[in-house]
Amino acid sequence: MKGPGSALGLRSGPRRISFLLVLLGLFALFTLLFTLPNSIPTGPSLSKSLADHKISIPKYKDKLSSSILNPFRPASHKPPEQKNSTYGESSWYSNWNWRNPFSSSVTMDENRSLLPPLKERAPIYCYYDTTVQRDEPTKEADSALLLTWRRAWWAKGFKPIILSAAEAMNNPLYDELQRLDVEPSFKKDMMRWLAWENMDGGLLAHYSLLPMAAYEDPLLSFLRRGEYPGLTRWEDIDNALFAGPKVQIADAIIQALRDPKTKSAKDVISAVSSETFRVDPSHDSLASYDTKTIEKTYPKIAEEIAADRDKGMKSLNLLINFHLHNTWQDIFSSGIAVLKPMPTHTTHMIEPALNLATRLAICSDSPMPASCPPNLPKCSPCVSSHPMKISTPARYKNTTDLYTIGTVPHPYTLRTLDTLRNNLDIAYIRREIKRRDEWLYLIFQELLGTGISGSLRVLTFKDAVAGEYAASHSLWLTAEKESLPDDLDWWFGFEIPSNTTDDGKSETPVPGPERRPKPQHDPADGPIPSDDDLLREPSLLNRAREVMKSKDKEDERVRNAIEAWNLADTEAWRFAKAFLARSKVERLKWEEEESKYAGGVGSESRGRGSSWLRWGDDKNEED
Repeated sequence: MKGPGSALGLRSGPRRISFLLVLLGLFALFTLLFTLPNSIPTGPSLSKSLADHKISIPKYKDKLSSSILNPFRPASHKPPEQKNSTYGESSWYSNWNWRNPFSSSVTMDENRSLLPPLKERAPIYCYYDTTVQRDEPTKEADSALLLTWRRAWWAKGFKPIILSAAEAMNNPLYDELQRLDVEPSFKKDMMRWLAWENMDGGLLAHYSLLPMAAYEDPLLSFLRRGEYPGLTRWEDIDNALFAGPKVQIADAIIQALRDPKTKSAKDVISAVSSETFRVDPSHDSLASYDTKTIEKTYPKIAEEIAADRDKGMKSLNLLINFHLHNTWQDIFSSGIAVLKPMPTHTTHMIEPALNLATRLAICSDSPMPASCPPNLPKCSPCVSSHPMKISTPARYKNTTDLYTIGTVPHPYTLRTLDTLRNNLDIAYIRREIKRRDEWLYLIFQELLGTGISGSLRVLTFKDAVAGEYAASHSLWLTAEKESLPDDLDWWFGFEIPSNTTDDGKSETPVPGPERRPKPQHDPADGPIPSDDDLLREPSLLNRAREVMKSKDKEDERVRNAIEAWNLADTEAWRFAKAFLARSKVERLKWEEEESKYAGGVGSESRGRGSSWLRWGDDKNEED
């Protein structure tokens, strides 16, 4: 039974709560009354306003821009320099807010482009045993195949890394493996796993497994995310690809090493229980060139390998490169579009792009020209008599089956060619240029119409260059670069046929002029230039390139004036230039780091590595 004291406590509780609520209400009221007048901007007195015949308006915009509640307010200082953010004359700042019409509003620097952050590449590992003694021809053949493997995976957004016995020896379980009496094939396979587990898991592939599909393929997109919930292998490709986290990889290794049946096991798969792996039946985007596949599908290559292993491996490498190139051609079934928005006077300007399109449109050399990749048995093999279609449209088309190669000119270069003038001056810029940002206007006229501002057009351009899948569907060069970048094989993922037959390097030369594909000109894209205009273009383009490099004050003054008159076109030019430069810097830094381990020397002396492992034929030229 409750006493009177408890009843009194029940009655006094609500009273205290009511009293506290009243105090809080009074405090809020007084705060509102005393602080609100101070927060309202004070305008001028009425008498002064009438005397001056004008009324001042409070500057709410200035208050908003400096408010902490506005995360998009202009920065007061330049963003800090980021590591590896310059190359040649290009500089950039990577930021999530890259979809901004004009980079300088964020970078506070007219010459610094705002680029999207680099996506972290999912590592894919490949084990190559460097402890085995090999002669030079064998090393050269293997090096070429490893180069093809790295190049193909890099172009699909991965970071290919070659592991060796040095990584396996760093694993604490390496000594336990050496004490076991097991099959040589099991020990060889287990070395791959020890090296893989030492790298914290991810993807483990054989160098005969290559991606053979579009960049946006669902399986490749899944693998690129780098998130693998369980230890997974793929049906029908044996041990060519595994994916999984470090913990489950370690569990599988321990199970394989300590299971009683290990002594007779041929590989890790046969040494563990069937529940260890999740088996994925879907691998249509992966091509496995293992021994079984080669013997069944490509008997000619199998016979060459049996007769002369080194010669046969070189033939296999040519076949794989042919299949990678042919798959790319099948993906872009509508052909290649080399943009030419001002067709009368820009023929010479787009010549490098047209040259690249020609090389991409023909067939790569192959020991079996009519063959298809193992994962695409019903492909359309490249036929020399029917190369890819090349067109030179004036307008950009956003279609997935058409590859676009654009040549972005600086406004000075564009106006020099369009007017056939050897020199531009301030008077011409002010009086004669009728339409600003004409290059962007023309290429997006069909896609965006005519009533769109330059700011929106440059945003569309940036999406076309650096959107999620844009880089795999287009390439944007700059007109002031006299030659093509020397690392485009890494951009496309296969060795592009060379221009000449006498350089002694390429085994896939371009055919003679009579066999090269001709671009198809649509009359709707504009008139064909006259012979006289074509003769004048090279000297005018060279003159524009000289002015772009000139330090002369008058040249700089004219250059600055035309840039100010064509802000969107200038922004597009800088953006395309910086985006291509950054892609090269990313790969060069990766190569520099991986070259330390490429030779597979011991962990106690990891120098640059053996020179036999090829990285390509880059000259590392500046922008």
